Amino acid sequence: MKTKKLILLALCASGTLFNACQKYLSVDQYFNDMLNSKEKIFASKEYTSNWLTSVYRHLKDTGAQIVNKGDGGNAFSFISDDMIFGDRQDRIRRYQNCEYSADDQIYETGRWAFLYEGIRKASVFLQYVDNCIEMNMNEIADAKAQARFLRAHFYWMLLRQFGPIPIVPDEGQDVSLPYEQLGLPRNSYDDCVDYITAELALAAGALPTVRSATEVARPTRGAALATRAKVFLFAASPLYNGNNELFDLVDNTGKQLINQTYSEFKWAKAAAAAKEVIDLGQYDLYIHPYQDRDIEPYKKTIDPPYHPVFSENVYPNGWKGADPMLSYSEIFNGGITISKNPEFIFTQVEWASGNTTDIAKHAAPTTLGGYNCNAMTLKQVKAYYMNDGKTIYESPEYQKNKDAFSSNSDAYRPLPANVSLQYANREPRFYASAAYNGSIWENNSTTNSALKNRQIFYYKGEPNGKILSSPDFYVRTGVGVKKYYHPDDSWSEGGQRTRKYEPSIRYADVLLWYAEALNELTGSHIVKGYNEVDIVVNRDVNQIQYAMKRIRMRAGLPDILDNTYQNQHEFRKILKLERQIEFFGENARYWDLRRWKDAAIEENMPIMGANLDMKGDNAQRPLFYAETVITSVPKIFIRKMYLWPIETGELRRNGKLTQNPGW
Repeated sequence: MKTKKLILLALCASGTLFNACQKYLSVDQYFNDMLNSKEKIFASKEYTSNWLTSVYRHLKDTGAQIVNKGDGGNAFSFISDDMIFGDRQDRIRRYQNCEYSADDQIYETGRWAFLYEGIRKASVFLQYVDNCIEMNMNEIADAKAQARFLRAHFYWMLLRQFGPIPIVPDEGQDVSLPYEQLGLPRNSYDDCVDYITAELALAAGALPTVRSATEVARPTRGAALATRAKVFLFAASPLYNGNNELFDLVDNTGKQLINQTYSEFKWAKAAAAAKEVIDLGQYDLYIHPYQDRDIEPYKKTIDPPYHPVFSENVYPNGWKGADPMLSYSEIFNGGITISKNPEFIFTQVEWASGNTTDIAKHAAPTTLGGYNCNAMTLKQVKAYYMNDGKTIYESPEYQKNKDAFSSNSDAYRPLPANVSLQYANREPRFYASAAYNGSIWENNSTTNSALKNRQIFYYKGEPNGKILSSPDFYVRTGVGVKKYYHPDDSWSEGGQRTRKYEPSIRYADVLLWYAEALNELTGSHIVKGYNEVDIVVNRDVNQIQYAMKRIRMRAGLPDILDNTYQNQHEFRKILKLERQIEFFGENARYWDLRRWKDAAIEENMPIMGANLDMKGDNAQRPLFYAETVITSVPKIFIRKMYLWPIETGELRRNGKLTQNPGW
């Protein structure tokens, strides 16, 4: 009976029971057939392993973090304020303009049911795997920990997108109950967090700290602890921590699902959880040793200017002996294999329906075989620092030269000729991420030498510029995207592509979560760790600097000033900017702006770019850089957009579900 309850409720939560039972004369017949088949399946190690693989497959498609359905990215990567996507079906414009609904979620349809199906499969696996006589105790323990991690991860993805969700009880429900009593109401946000983090703690206790190169896509202890830290961080953030604006998010009985009282202790739990990942000693930022680069146009532009302290010390106290450009770019473009990268904590690459190569192809110029449709917004371009650590607004050099252009003989030779000097002497992460107008696309692996090292312009009339006859395939802001592109990537004749890895969670994330959470503390707190060990956290400036300085040194930027570390408000601003830059194109900005409750400001601004109707001749070239509203992608943000609407079909299948406010 207990097993029947488990299967029933898991199916009920995902809304699949009612369709599945239609071909059976009774519920009992349906369950008996299921149970008999599962007892046979879990008697075999091969079939048991295949079942677990089927659970992993719910990380792909609608379950993917970054890659989704072969469209060059997850929708959430393109519907914030940092990047947009030229789209023949006009989906990105509809998302940006809030034209989706509970009845029409465009191409995010089915995520709720897909993830609950993964939860159901994981629950069945946990129920039956102990019966597999062909697996030893260690194999079973690891397999159960993987399934527990995946189940918690699926719940987390639902919680992040939809807010409070129904948690399927492990004990199930009585199969004799009528259908109308089998629906599940939404749990409170805090209850969801408690459940997910407890499950991740259990998984962490049984997962290994490292895996072999053939199993890098399977979770480790660090993956479970890092996911746990992320869940705690979101729970501590303004959207869910005493947010009176969501007073009307209630369950079917009218109970408020968001705690209306602010709790600093939630930040303490987030800080302690991030510290547990750091204290594993298993991870670090990826640092590429310095080497003389063959591509002369970039060498001086991306090398940090001399600093008397940081140029003379190695990471984490400086950048001596390191190449900041490659240290960042190779994380994403396939320049370093995942098994050799100390920064990756969890990746979904083996389970994604496409892979991150799709993003690079969508960004690559049409003349080089790409789709030429991923674009960086002007807001994102302006966010990147100058190479001396100043913002563009603080830099006299930028203000003086931004309207001029490079030549073959001037002081800005590191840029190719005829490039706007607003792109000169920017920080290395800019050159690893942005395909500015006039940048070089190496295309090294093509067999057609005429297509190598091509300078690509986006002026009107250029082959990769705005073409009215091909409205889908042009970079709508005048600045493309190079993150995930490797110089050897080519879609031209004879070309090959490097294998890339989806950065679902990397160590840079953990460091900035730690710094952010510590910054919000005003007192000292004792937090129980995942293994019940006490962890003491407070706003320790040295610990905040420990985390932030590593990010800055790897990027080739001077550390921020001591008085900024001391000032909670000023450090919060710096941290938000650092996250905007560091995690561009990683499906982070959308969620950050919402959890901070900054979306109402940041996403209510129009998307800006260059004037794509200007040509590259001497008369029109300067006018190309006039800040221009991208009218083809109107941008709004209203309160209901903090959370995603639950599909109407799910509300009909589960009468106890309630819709998110405004939908």
